Amino acid sequence: MKTGPTFPIETTALLVPSPGSPFTISPVLIQNLRPNELLVEIKYSGLCHTDFLLRDGALPKVTYPSIPGHEGTGTILAIGPAVKNRSLSIGDDVLLSFTSCNECHHCLEQSPSTKCKLMPPLNLSCVRDDGTTAYQMQDGTPVSGHFFGQSSFAKIAVVSELSVVPIKGMTEEEMGIWAPMGCGYQTGAGTILDVFKPRKEDVVVIFGMGGVGFAALMAAALILEVETVIAVDLVQEKLDLAKEMGARWVINGKETLDVVGEMMKITGGKGADFAVDTTGVGKVVQDMVQCLGQGGTAASVGAPAPGVKIEVDVGMFFALKEEADTGRGWQFIPRLIQAYKEGKFPVDKISKVYPVEDFEKAIADTESGKVSVVMLGQVLWR
Repeated sequence: MKTGPTFPIETTALLVPSPGSPFTISPVLIQNLRPNELLVEIKYSGLCHTDFLLRDGALPKVTYPSIPGHEGTGTILAIGPAVKNRSLSIGDDVLLSFTSCNECHHCLEQSPSTKCKLMPPLNLSCVRDDGTTAYQMQDGTPVSGHFFGQSSFAKIAVVSELSVVPIKGMTEEEMGIWAPMGCGYQTGAGTILDVFKPRKEDVVVIFGMGGVGFAALMAAALILEVETVIAVDLVQEKLDLAKEMGARWVINGKETLDVVGEMMKITGGKGADFAVDTTGVGKVVQDMVQCLGQGGTAASVGAPAPGVKIEVDVGMFFALKEEADTGRGWQFIPRLIQAYKEGKFPVDKISKVYPVEDFEKAIADTESGKVSVVMLGQVLWR
């Protein structure tokens, strides 16, 4: 290392002791740092439904105890000697995002890339590429970390170089607001800006008004100024906010028996040019596909549990995409931050910061849909 602390390092993490058990704040030890890794003091971490999949034991290759967290902001404490980005310095503020192998042709063309063939094991298995982990309990029990190359539910995280997005000059408030840029916001906005690229006259339908859905809405309605954006959700308060943020039409799935029929009525039977599902719910994904017009494009970017299946009549459509690739987080996230500064990506209106000691309320508000985007501020760590 260029400079740094002596191992093992004692820190604290919000971890999952066993599959299906509640999150628990526990002391853990960091045993080592690889030459291509960094130590980052986490300041804020977004709370995402993918973290709940880990908690619930729905990710088959994860061993427990395990530390979730995959979108955060923090400050660099130490830098491994093999880290290639020489512009990084101790004390720099960074955003954290997903990792990739940086060796396959997808990564070399677009680094890091969500098309990377090693994307699932590197991001979802909670271990390094050789199966090791840097963390353990105080009694020596190994702790899985490295979730999305970072495991940001910790006071100090061991982070893959490719998970680091340097953002100079972040204020304390911005670090809290921007924490979900690493996953939820760039997924929603990237689907619109980098994959769909709709014109102003196109029809865009968004299923699910969580952080990903609102990011997609803002990208379409505010950044690209698409005139007809339709938002679908089960919570009326979210739909009211969606109208304030540019949705021309909203559909409450609790009150509307035939969501696809209502959407077709709105579009005069033409259907949507682009539709995105952010829920990962099988029935919703099917509705998304069925609402497409001729030649329409669909993207499902939610986090479904393993085994969720859908039935699609592919003969109805010429073009159908069920997976979106945003890639280039190190380039794309600064683009979203600039849009935020210009008032075109007002993520502060859909988010709320909870101190880490209130994590149980934060989780409850997330799962109930009361709050679209939740960030855990590491107040407890200070």
